[in-house]
Amino acid sequence: MTEFWLISAPGEKTCQQTWDKLMTATTRTNNLSTNNKFNIPDLKVGTLDVLVGLSDELAKLDSFVESVVKKVAQYMADVLEDSRDKVQENLLANGVDLVTYVTRFQWDMAKYPIKQSLKNISEIVSKQVSQIDNDLKARASAYNNLKGNLQNLERKNAGSLLTRSLADIVKKDDFVLDSEYLITMLVVVPKTNYTDWQRTYETLSEMVVPRSTNLLFEDHDSGLFSVTLFRKAIDDFRHKARENKFTVRDFQYNEEEMKADKEEMTRLSTDKKKQFGPLVRWLKVNFSEAFIAWIHIKALRVFVESVLRYGLPVNFQAMLLQPNKKNMKKLREVLYDLYKHLDSSAAAIIDQSAMDIPGLNLSQQEYYPYVYYKIDCNLLDFK
Repeated sequence: MTEFWLISAPGEKTCQQTWDKLMTATTRTNNLSTNNKFNIPDLKVGTLDVLVGLSDELAKLDSFVESVVKKVAQYMADVLEDSRDKVQENLLANGVDLVTYVTRFQWDMAKYPIKQSLKNISEIVSKQVSQIDNDLKARASAYNNLKGNLQNLERKNAGSLLTRSLADIVKKDDFVLDSEYLITMLVVVPKTNYTDWQRTYETLSEMVVPRSTNLLFEDHDSGLFSVTLFRKAIDDFRHKARENKFTVRDFQYNEEEMKADKEEMTRLSTDKKKQFGPLVRWLKVNFSEAFIAWIHIKALRVFVESVLRYGLPVNFQAMLLQPNKKNMKKLREVLYDLYKHLDSSAAAIIDQSAMDIPGLNLSQQEYYPYVYYKIDCNLLDFK
């Protein structure tokens, strides 16, 4: 399972005792979860007012950063197209897989100096992740345009003879060119009507050159035939052809245009390949940055919430539980029994809509007598 429960409880005589109690209750006999200590450094507490306000701000920042982390991960999957199985190995934090990073979390002192106030640290994260979000929008937009234009051209060169581009099918020799009076038309004929075509094409209108038809190309359903006639008979021929279920394609043989189309396709294809490598590298680096920022926000939230709930001096143990999927309900019950003494109001079922106390974020999520935040490392939503 990639779901973690990040919880905290007040230190008993020592924080180690709190940890030992949790271990006894959840792992020694019943294997409810795999647990790790979650190390949060000594952060600057500041005033109660600031903490209460910060609690709400951090909840919003948590949602925003999580959304950016997911966007970068999902876009990585989109860019890697056929190699989606490779996505997971590119989604790393600090060079290690996400579960390892979370279970061995160490605060990054260089990025988020703990001498700064909690508010400043949250602003550093906010700025950093907003920048990633904006860069992603710009990069994704440029790459998607390129990919879209290329797909449109590829689509034009595939599909049914009724709609596809004919430029890569026909040759100069198939046409009567530079004639004042004659023109070569291209006609799509269903395979079941080949005999009708051969029998009737010379008489569909006047002025059709006898024996001038050739089969140039076939797909699953139809064939592309050329036929030469006098220019003045074009409209009549087109009309009669339609009545006989033959489709005349609008096509002028123009070498310059066809060459330009081919060059455009080559250029787009080359550009896409050129952008692919740097884009994947950017996504890897910035996924890691955003994910690391997200876990630091979780750490900040646990710190702020623990001080608000358990008071000063700062004395709590943060713990990361990886629940055993089959025993999640049981784990909740065990944790409730272990910590219900911390908050008698949690014993009653709380009407969450009625209780919107700043600093406790009850309206956002479930409320437990211990501090609790969920971290889900499964960030991809494969459609």
